[in-house]
Amino acid sequence: MQADQVIRALSALAQEHRLAAFRLLVQAGEQGVAAGMLAEKLAVPPSSMSFHLAQLANAGLVSQRRESRSIIYSADYAAMNGLMGYLTENCCGGMSCSEDAACLPSPERKSA
Repeated sequence: MQADQVIRALSALAQEHRLAAFRLLVQAGEQGVAAGMLAEKLAVPPSSMSFHLAQLANAGLVSQRRESRSIIYSADYAAMNGLMGYLTENCCGGMSCSEDAACLPSPERKSA
């Protein structure tokens, strides 16, 4: 993932409703969720939800498809995993992190 893509993705997620919508889409799996249902679950007006979903789509974090009269949104897991990989690429000084000690500061890095 390139830095400009990461910046767009993080910018899109840096808003309460978009982050909540993305988390719901991740939970929903590949089948996705209709835009109207997302708006209802998040208590957001449909027009606002459309704006938020457009921002997530522009950032490459969600895809959309039409089913009858509904637009179904799904999380793009490859993009999500790419973002996570970018953020953790240099974790732990390049050494492998264990489950229980993931990204803990080393003793010499502790602040006073």
